Amino acid sequence: MLDFMLASAHHLAAFTLFGTVLAQLAIIGSGMEAPVLRRVSRIDIAYGISALLILIFGFSRALFAAKGWDYYAHNVAFWAKIGIFVVIGLISIRPTITFRRWRSATSPIEPAEVVRIRRYFYAQLVLFIALPILAAAMARGFGQL
Repeated sequence: MLDFMLASAHHLAAFTLFGTVLAQLAIIGSGMEAPVLRRVSRIDIAYGISALLILIFGFSRALFAAKGWDYYAHNVAFWAKIGIFVVIGLISIRPTITFRRWRSATSPIEPAEVVRIRRYFYAQLVLFIALPILAAAMARGFGQL
């Protein structure tokens, strides 16, 4: 039952994270005024919380659930998944910093800057594609050393 609960929580957090990236991408555009910036900032906080929950539930699964740490520690697909997740997290730093700067800006946000920030979200979405593929491989024993 613990394995089921941790897996469910892990997957829900992952879908939430993916949804926050899509939501931010949908909202970020021309007309980045105060109400929109507040909404994007709140979604960005949800992004951070869901990323933290993914790590907590994911590593809890690896440590305490059915397969145990030895299974994951020697799996290349697991470490590739972790590596890609870290890269996605690093990519997300720039938009977070930019949103905070935009909220305190006194001048209008340049459209070119909005376009640049949107690229960070596209990059995250492209990398997200690899995560379920690696998870499926890992669950089936691919990548075991």
